[in-house]
Amino acid sequence: MHIAVYAFDGITMFHLSIPQMVFGTVSRLGLANWQVSLFTTTSESVTPPQEAAAPAEGAGPPPSTAPSRTTTIRTSEGYILGGLGGPELASEADVVVVPAWFSDGRPAGEELRSLLKTAHARGACVVGLCLGAIPLAEAGLIGGRRAVTHWRAFEPMAREHPEIALDESVLYVDHGDVLTSAGAASGLDACLHLVRTHLGAQTANEVARQLVIAPHREGGQAQYIERPVPPRADDDPIGSTAAWALEHLGEPLPVERLARTAQMSTRSFIRAFRESTGIAPAAWVRAQRVREAQRLLESTDLAVEQVASTCGFGSAVTMRQAFARILSTTPSAYRCRFRTVSPDPAEMRGRTDI
Repeated sequence: MHIAVYAFDGITMFHLSIPQMVFGTVSRLGLANWQVSLFTTTSESVTPPQEAAAPAEGAGPPPSTAPSRTTTIRTSEGYILGGLGGPELASEADVVVVPAWFSDGRPAGEELRSLLKTAHARGACVVGLCLGAIPLAEAGLIGGRRAVTHWRAFEPMAREHPEIALDESVLYVDHGDVLTSAGAASGLDACLHLVRTHLGAQTANEVARQLVIAPHREGGQAQYIERPVPPRADDDPIGSTAAWALEHLGEPLPVERLARTAQMSTRSFIRAFRESTGIAPAAWVRAQRVREAQRLLESTDLAVEQVASTCGFGSAVTMRQAFARILSTTPSAYRCRFRTVSPDPAEMRGRTDI
């Protein structure tokens, strides 16, 4: 799969590195043949003037209005990046990523808007990370649809694009053909989500372990929370209870039982759990059961009913409902798609991803 990442004068190295690190790790680990390329457009590939002052999200000057004949950009940190591809890279890519945009919310240039429209029309997935949702909005790709961007940009974006249903309560929104994510770090979650969608949960977990990041934060998790539960923390009741719950997924796990395990009142436990994870205990348990079911569907021949029982769903119907809600698919369809993408199941038994 070919992924083209858009670079422009004033972009931060952090934003530019997110898709390269996540997608590049897929290839470096030999998990799939994914190629990541950087490209720019002529209107954005020019060294900015010293007096300019409107940065890309985080820092950095804006581009000059004079066109450039090079494929060189300057990042907000002052690094010069050369040898970037031109717009033709995006015309051949399976996924086109706009990893950031300018914090003043300026409209995207015609060249970029046209490029995104063309890529989308031919079937490429178009991704806007953080403020990168702004060019997607300018290209008309998220009109009449749910989308998310950095929380600081919600009010101006809502004024400029009232046709977009902005959802400030989520980390990312995936429509299949278009994906948007919230603040900077949620770009990691969105990129891992794409890995999971194309290659399965176990492959995404391998990438997450390699990068030492949380393997799965649901798209519906609030973007203001940036702390996953500690995988093993004997001195932390939330972390230790979460670790205990992972070992007892096949059993009933009502919030009252989790609170007793943490030696806390139910109300205090719910509040502390939300503060640590940004998600309610019941929703977290459901997500862990779905992830364990993904592993079993990918790596074993257990019947769907057995998987449902092993993971604590109680019935195949309940598991199907959870898959539909979280993954927008069915267990059987998931197995058909990802059954051959299965690392050794033994690798997952000692996992610490929560």
